[in-house]
Amino acid sequence: MAEGHTKYIFVTGGVLSGLGKGITAASIGNLLRARGLKVNLQKCDPYLNVDAGLLNPREHGECFVTRDGAETDLDLGHYERFTDEEMTKDSSLMAGRVLAKVIQDERAGKYNGDDVQIIPHLTNAIQQYIYVAGQGYDIHIVEIGGTVGDYESLSFIEAIREFSIKVGRENCLFVHVVYLPYLSASHEIKTKPAQNSVRELRGLGILPDILVARSEVQTNGAATRKLSLFSGVNEDAIALLPNARTIYEVPLTLEDSGIAKVIINKLGIKYRQPADLKAWRSMVKRATTAYDKKITVGVVAKYMDNTDTYMSVFEALKAAAWSNETDLEIVWVDAVKLGDARNPSEALASCNAIVVPGGFGSRGVNGKIIAAEYALTNNLPYLGLCYGLHMAVIAAARLNGLKQANTTEVDPNTPDPVIDTMTDQKGKENTGGTMRLGNYDCRLTKDSLAAKLYGKTAIVERHRHRYECNPKYAAEYERWGIRAVGINPETGLIEVIEGINHRFFVATQFHPEFKSRPTRPHPLFDGLVKAALQNMDK
Repeated sequence: MAEGHTKYIFVTGGVLSGLGKGITAASIGNLLRARGLKVNLQKCDPYLNVDAGLLNPREHGECFVTRDGAETDLDLGHYERFTDEEMTKDSSLMAGRVLAKVIQDERAGKYNGDDVQIIPHLTNAIQQYIYVAGQGYDIHIVEIGGTVGDYESLSFIEAIREFSIKVGRENCLFVHVVYLPYLSASHEIKTKPAQNSVRELRGLGILPDILVARSEVQTNGAATRKLSLFSGVNEDAIALLPNARTIYEVPLTLEDSGIAKVIINKLGIKYRQPADLKAWRSMVKRATTAYDKKITVGVVAKYMDNTDTYMSVFEALKAAAWSNETDLEIVWVDAVKLGDARNPSEALASCNAIVVPGGFGSRGVNGKIIAAEYALTNNLPYLGLCYGLHMAVIAAARLNGLKQANTTEVDPNTPDPVIDTMTDQKGKENTGGTMRLGNYDCRLTKDSLAAKLYGKTAIVERHRHRYECNPKYAAEYERWGIRAVGINPETGLIEVIEGINHRFFVATQFHPEFKSRPTRPHPLFDGLVKAALQNMDK
């Protein structure tokens, strides 16, 4: 492993999962990038999956797609939103991918007859992935998934310990995220779980340079002093992070705590400019302000018990609401129950706008189609994302006489497959050959609402889907009250449709939520919020 000029920051977690290692890593990236540094982030996940494409979204949240088509953990969405940089496949590393590479190399004889072991072969492979991902950057931040002590995480912990020796400890910094529970009976913040977590990490050969201590309530200097005494971490290198009003407040809390200065001093970084956080502070102020205006947006979905499933959609809606200085209430609309309801309008009448997000499979499809029909016939602002586009086309077709119109994903024998796999994709359903992943070009019709919102006709957006609008039915669209206004210039596939003479009925084959930023909302979400405000007024 050749020595480069990149500095490395490793973020680990202890005590319990869900503390916010991803937000911490993204926040550190935010602060360093604000100083003019070139920053990259990477998530190392101990799951034996090769990528996040088949992880259960109900348990693990959304599958975030990068520009080059990698299916990744949702933390990469945080990385992009906090740093305004686009990640790639190199920013996501799952244990299954590393194991597959090691086994492939062993079968190819690349180990020259060595007994292949976790150490050094697997740990060396992990290090190589980290090294490659960090090349060309001033700072490479690596989040290690899971918690210290998990069996499946041990190879990653050992890998970064060895890595710090190979590139020089002066080029590496370890940040450990811990939890400070509050006992209401005795009105105490307890540091013992955090102490034990640090002790376990030190037992694995890693001495943390910085502690980030999460808590449900405000803590005080006593907790900092006690943590410092029993962990060996200087008090000025311990950041207390009580629950924030918004996750976007975390970089500002870390900045005010002086942690960025600690990082810069420990790594000997020469930054290019003073921290420029003006736009970020302005956004946080908008995000934490109560407004006189308020809109209600119904999200018609089948996963109702985990908001992480639609993380990017929710964050895109929030960003658009803040930009328009309006309060936002997101209402879950159960797609399954909506499909069985006698009077579906009861669940939708209170909404100023509707979003039908992406998805797969047949569960809840009827409810999503009903939602699209309701929006189309009641001039209710509607944004369909990927599967939401399919539902919109089916709804328009059924409202205009094709009562059995469907997608072949749900009904392979439908007489009117308005959504289908294309001829050259047949037979590849189980090989990945029909999945469109990552960035694709789209050309918008000049007089379309979409072109007006984007302010241009040539756009690039990210995809994650298999089925397409069937071009055989495109000539019928205008009769159905919709029109195709976005086309892929290479394939001719339909990417965007709009309702004719409708306030806002827009549906996309791509996922615009992946490119939304808290300081720069995506044009389509911004347009939806503006339409919802107009709908509320009328």
